[in-house]
Amino acid sequence: MASRSLEESMGAVQMGLVRMLKGFQSKILPPLSPKVVTEEEVNRMLTPSEFLKEMSLTTEQRLAHTRIMCRPQIIELLDMGETTRQKFPGIDLDQALFQPFPSEIVFQNYTPCEVYEVPLVLRNNDKIPRMVKIVEESSPYFKVISPKDISHKVAPGVPSVFRILFTPEENKDYAHMLTCVTEREKFIVPIRARGARAILDFPDMLNFSTCPVKYSTQKILLVRNIGNKDAVFHIKTHRPFSIEPSVGTLNVGESMQMEVDFQPQTVGNHSQRLIVGYDTGEKVFISLYGAAIDMNIRLDKNSLTLEKTYITLVNQRTVTIHNRSNIIAHFQWKVFATQEEDNRVKHRVCDDLIKEEKNEIDEFLEECVTDPSLRERLSIFSRTFENQRSLVQTDSMLFLNDIFTIDPLEGEVWPNSSADITVYFNPREAKLYQQTVYCDISGREIRLPLRIKGEGMGPKIHFDFELLDIGKVFVGSVHCYEAVLSNKGSIDALFSVIPPTSAVGACFVFSPKEGIIEPSGVQAIQISFSSAILGHFEEEFLVSVNGSPEPVKLTIFPHTLICSLNNTSLVPMTFKLRIPGDGVGHKSISSCEHYLDKKTSSWNKAEAPVMRPQEFTITPSCGTIRSQGFAAIRVTLCSNTVQEYELALVVDVEGIGEEVLALLITARCIVPKLQVVNGEVDFGHCFLKYPYEKTIQLVNDADLPGCYQVLPQIYEDLPAVLLSSAAPCGIIPPHSTVHIPLALETQIPGKCKAIVYISIFGSQDPPMVCHVKSIGEGPVVYVHPTQIDFGNIYVLKDSFRTLTLSNQSLIPALFKAHMAHKKSHWTIEPKEGKVPPESDVELTLTANLNDILTFKDKVILDIENSNTYQIPVQASGIGSTIVTDKPFAPELNLGAHFSLDTYYYRFKLTNKGRRVQQLFWMNEDFCPQEKQSKKGLARKGPSKSHPQCSQASRTPQSPVFQLHPIRMELCPGQTIDVILEGYSASPGVRGQHVWKLFFS
Repeated sequence: MASRSLEESMGAVQMGLVRMLKGFQSKILPPLSPKVVTEEEVNRMLTPSEFLKEMSLTTEQRLAHTRIMCRPQIIELLDMGETTRQKFPGIDLDQALFQPFPSEIVFQNYTPCEVYEVPLVLRNNDKIPRMVKIVEESSPYFKVISPKDISHKVAPGVPSVFRILFTPEENKDYAHMLTCVTEREKFIVPIRARGARAILDFPDMLNFSTCPVKYSTQKILLVRNIGNKDAVFHIKTHRPFSIEPSVGTLNVGESMQMEVDFQPQTVGNHSQRLIVGYDTGEKVFISLYGAAIDMNIRLDKNSLTLEKTYITLVNQRTVTIHNRSNIIAHFQWKVFATQEEDNRVKHRVCDDLIKEEKNEIDEFLEECVTDPSLRERLSIFSRTFENQRSLVQTDSMLFLNDIFTIDPLEGEVWPNSSADITVYFNPREAKLYQQTVYCDISGREIRLPLRIKGEGMGPKIHFDFELLDIGKVFVGSVHCYEAVLSNKGSIDALFSVIPPTSAVGACFVFSPKEGIIEPSGVQAIQISFSSAILGHFEEEFLVSVNGSPEPVKLTIFPHTLICSLNNTSLVPMTFKLRIPGDGVGHKSISSCEHYLDKKTSSWNKAEAPVMRPQEFTITPSCGTIRSQGFAAIRVTLCSNTVQEYELALVVDVEGIGEEVLALLITARCIVPKLQVVNGEVDFGHCFLKYPYEKTIQLVNDADLPGCYQVLPQIYEDLPAVLLSSAAPCGIIPPHSTVHIPLALETQIPGKCKAIVYISIFGSQDPPMVCHVKSIGEGPVVYVHPTQIDFGNIYVLKDSFRTLTLSNQSLIPALFKAHMAHKKSHWTIEPKEGKVPPESDVELTLTANLNDILTFKDKVILDIENSNTYQIPVQASGIGSTIVTDKPFAPELNLGAHFSLDTYYYRFKLTNKGRRVQQLFWMNEDFCPQEKQSKKGLARKGPSKSHPQCSQASRTPQSPVFQLHPIRMELCPGQTIDVILEGYSASPGVRGQHVWKLFFS
């Protein structure tokens, strides 16, 4: 009977205790002192090996291995006054007066129609005697045998043992419930019989070790059903792990393959549980572990600047993805830097669709009020929006743009290879375009940014002049002029004259008003003017060019005054005109001339001339007028001085006198007040000695044009930054803004500050100031690998490894490399050099060991103006440090020599190691005589004829070759001469002797 073996497995102490207290004759008892734990700990999930071990136990073995129990479930509280006078137990209400063991009775691995028995121990936990009994529901399979003293109270701390009998009809699951009744409560003890079970032989742990981030690494498991029941299972886990198939069926004894996938999205350690659930309710877990790392995958450049491109035309450049890893890297070009941003955009779009759906359904329901037949189309609305939301959720969020196009948008880069990506630039407007795209690629946690910059250019058309001086004209007279528009660009220019809005502007007529100018073509514009308005005017006309942000300007104004000098006499008159009070220095220059002559001294007030310039020009300033004639006199003022003028044009007549006539001249010269909009320009982080460009914004709110210049940088020693401008001078029109390009080159690392001075032509005020900030940075160099292990290499031989320096910056990186130890066993070449921008340089690390030990060192790599890297290297030497000067091993052929003549072969042994070496030779075919004699004596025993036999056999057993010396000791670097002596008494081939050299 099955209970017999269970009885024999119990301890003798328990049996004696029960016989003494209860008079119980059976030996069936559980282990002593089980530990009370929570129900969660009792029902904890097992590993596959624990589950297999548990299911392999018999009922008796399972009970014998049970060491824990939990408190029973109380289902009803009773009135203690009905059964006892001891109404105040020392046990809390949430605990039963009796503690059952085992907490759950389990039968397993049973045979139908046999009887199995398990003891149920109910221990009195109270401090006073209590009664207990078991109420059993009727069952054909389970039976409870109570102890003989069931009607007596159980002493404190003493167990009452019931026997549970189980008689199964077939190998299937059974369940039953025992109700234990005490003086205070009722609690239950479940009974469970486990029939046939499926057992899948999963491992307890699956370790993926180190894997690339954002890359799918699979492990194949061959799982077999080693149980006695067909397995119906379902498996679940959490990201970054997954398994396929997750559900299935496996017959007894059959096997199937399962694929566990590890695809981490972040660098670091990842661990999860793989939970396998059976249809019978059991669950087991497999520990999953994997570590994700970044691989050596990168872009050859971080920024891409495309050449200026005309609108409607296309330009292109190439960027390369380098894959220096051993995986196939899948890449996609994305709009956003992280997956979280992708998800936020999708969520926002879905929210907008939900709001739009709600509004449209509300409108549709209002229409249904008037036409109920439309309700049939309501489901179409919901289905349409649901499909749209589904498309949004499955969208891969690839980079799509009309201006910048990337081809291909996604693809694969094979191991240790590269892929070229083409970036197309198709500008729509004449402006600067900037876009940052991100390469989401396997093996790199962070999406690789690529900053793309390109500038679109519109048609380039210009007037042959920008200023038209028409002088003084009479009211009502018609004047015609011609201006020529030239197309200097490479695309067609569609232009149109913007109609003026002023009263004087309406007096001008342009013909043609619009048209198309082909590349390198010209278009003549006829301008007619007839004014009915008196007075001074200055009119600016704009010509709009399709695709160009700024219109072409043509300014028409009079700044030259004309007067007439009449000779009323009957004889010719010689005259000379001058303006007293005008300057006597150099002739003043106009703003246009001043703009072209950037070296003029008037920019710097310290170098301003002492003498006032000559600002008035009279044409003609002298001449002869015939009798009764006249001469048109043109007076031009080009003021270089901020002041008010009140002078006179005087006429000197030859032979008559000076200042015969005088014409009053009044004028006022002012300088427009310009302002710097951005008083501080922050260039941020800048690579050393690499030009970066930003703009200084200058605004002119006055009614007059102004002329400005960025003053040259003045320094004595090496400055922290070098500042320059591609267009330091310029003219800013009234009520407009200009952007002055400012180039900066940082010379030293760290924070740098500088000041840019901007002078206004003609102004006596100090120059305007713009503060410039930057942070200088050295090159960014990626060193791969970060540590080098040569493994086992032969001593005294060169072994090579490669160290790659990848310059990921826009400036060259100067480096110096050396080993940390002075007497190193490694050398590195080249020891210094330069890594070009966005390029790689390979250093060759050579190891040459002189001992069979493990050596360690470090490569010290100094990057100028950047970091210093320490790359650990190690190698273990194998082989011998003893070398010969002549060939000796593994085979030595001495050729033909005479018998009965001794031949000597001399060679040298050198110890090129670092330790003293003790060497001795041994011929495997001939042991030393002493050892051979001892071995013979040991085998044959003492014999009187032994000396004679030994003497007779010495000659044929003597070796042909002998080495001298047979033993030696070599210090480091020492060389010793060795002689190989050969002698044969008879002709023939002598060889096949194996000599071994032993070291100590």
